[in-house]
Amino acid sequence: MKALRFHAARDLRLEEVEPPHDPAPGQVVVANRFCGICGTDLHEYAYGPIFIPTAPHPYSKAQLPQTLGHEFGGVVTAVGDGVTNAAVGDRISIQPLIMPRAGDYFADRGLFHLSERLALVGLSWDYGGMSGGALVNDYNVQVIPEAMTDEQAALVEPTAVAVYACDRGEVSAGSSVLVAGSGPIGILMLLAARAAGATQLFVSDVNPTRLALAEQAVPGVIPINARSESVGDVVRDHTEGHVGCDVAIECAGNEHALKSALDAVRKQGTIVQTGLHAGENPLNWFDVTFKDIDVRGSWCYPTWYWPRVCRLIASGQIPSERAVTRRIPLDEAVAHGFDALLDPAGTELKILIDLENAA
Repeated sequence: MKALRFHAARDLRLEEVEPPHDPAPGQVVVANRFCGICGTDLHEYAYGPIFIPTAPHPYSKAQLPQTLGHEFGGVVTAVGDGVTNAAVGDRISIQPLIMPRAGDYFADRGLFHLSERLALVGLSWDYGGMSGGALVNDYNVQVIPEAMTDEQAALVEPTAVAVYACDRGEVSAGSSVLVAGSGPIGILMLLAARAAGATQLFVSDVNPTRLALAEQAVPGVIPINARSESVGDVVRDHTEGHVGCDVAIECAGNEHALKSALDAVRKQGTIVQTGLHAGENPLNWFDVTFKDIDVRGSWCYPTWYWPRVCRLIASGQIPSERAVTRRIPLDEAVAHGFDALLDPAGTELKILIDLENAA
């Protein structure tokens, strides 16, 4: 089968590899259908390896070259002994986190995403979504509702990131929320916040094209051009008592975005840090104390979010497909996928790879 494999920075190769077969007990073979290109994939392509191991991963044993893709779904084609949560022919979404299921401090508490031995399908596992098929563990597959499309199945993973961040920020009915960064995660964050009950939404970015895309995807959002406007001033001008927003969620991994979130959030509000920062980021900790705010990280998602996020998407409460701007075949993934998403013009959000003919 065809697979898009990472060898080094700017070195992705479409190669023929052996398809998965004969799953061991507790494993599942999947024919991949759609796979999203994630910001993490872009960082690996541009600057990697970052999360991709250069020596065998201590838990999964995966190493270079690595088949990319952790946002995907497909159809079950084979199951190993003891698999009870999926059967041949089931349409599924992949929950890509791989880790010990017991005997680990966090695993024993059900916090699998915090395991020190965490691996991910498509980053530190022998298989990934940007290929004709994948071999995964039974706990990596979630049968999707009948109403969910194959495209939506590939959007559960990034939507889970957004839902978890909104939970970390305690977004609830009537909340005012600023999302700093209007990339695909930012768009999904706005949709998740609205589904959680937020009634006032702001989005900031330095790219007017991205802001326009956010307005199309999330009608009623208040766009803020962080290059020409003060994010904090705009938010205060639109919030009750001119105090600022209840929750600010940083999705850009950008020093200026985080500082604008601190400026915009009200006293006793909450900042949720979702974007990954490349290094240290100086923050005005006097303001953190003076404003009596919470600053919370948000890493991945609890694995048990999958059924809930599937229901939110399938019901239409989170129309995650609004973040998708292009669908491409696997053989166009580099030129019309990775390179297009790295274009500073920012005309694309989420690009899905159609893998129907990749096998």
